[in-house]
Amino acid sequence: MSRYSMAQVVSLTGINSHTLRKWESRYDFLVPERTDTNIRFYTDAQLKKLLNISILRGQGVRLSAIGKMTDDEIHKMVADALIESDQDAEVKALVLSMINLDEQEFDNIIKSQILKNGILTTFTEVIYPFLHKVGVLWGINKIMPAQEHFVSNLIRQKICSAIDLLPIPPKNAPKIIMFLAEGENHEIGLLLAHFIAKQLGWRVYYLGQNVPYDNVKTMAELVSPNYLLTFFITTTPSVVEDKVIRLSSETKTPLLFSGSPVNFDPKNKDNMVTYLKSPGDLITVLEEELSSI
Repeated sequence: MSRYSMAQVVSLTGINSHTLRKWESRYDFLVPERTDTNIRFYTDAQLKKLLNISILRGQGVRLSAIGKMTDDEIHKMVADALIESDQDAEVKALVLSMINLDEQEFDNIIKSQILKNGILTTFTEVIYPFLHKVGVLWGINKIMPAQEHFVSNLIRQKICSAIDLLPIPPKNAPKIIMFLAEGENHEIGLLLAHFIAKQLGWRVYYLGQNVPYDNVKTMAELVSPNYLLTFFITTTPSVVEDKVIRLSSETKTPLLFSGSPVNFDPKNKDNMVTYLKSPGDLITVLEEELSSI
């Protein structure tokens, strides 16, 4: 059984700590357990229930009514609520489907969002925030590697299918080389960037995971791209900075990169390096380059 601190539950559910404490004092359906030193913690079952409650509260359902429902009634109401829900509720539902290893539910949520909002909005406003929450769970060792691989492969399939459906941009389109540097293997963010760039009309040279520096340099010489783009999961800032400096200096090509904000000190930024905080930042950079051509 996993244990979640109050801060972790707040991050995953969006329910603030004051509200959690208030619910604890008023209702008996959510009583956290405590350590020997009297610190609150929540179980897997309680986290799942809180995610469901958060979805229903976002739909205007009163907590007093939720407290009288059985788990089956809550699950049915959540399923009905997701038909008209916002993206935040969908993200929480994806977290639940991952914890439960429920491929059908995961697939239903993604397909319904694509039908309602389109592929790009689904990727940037649902899948991207969901991956952030997966990162929270991964960082606190609250999901098994199998769960992370399970959802990563489902998302990879969706993005790759979407990329294949896009037309190939003309040869005179702006060019971007995408890759993960040596030692980097988490590809979902890079695939999402591939989709965004190709949909905007960029020619994407996608090199994939764990690419040696020499290969990147050779490709840059052959292609003469407008940009390089990479992601870093590595959590040591000095390591990331060394890689960024080497990539931008040896290829003499503007570098776009993303990853955990802890990896980047804005004071070290120069004109050849741009840190992307979100998919929206990437869209802005690529659209501005298109408008200048």
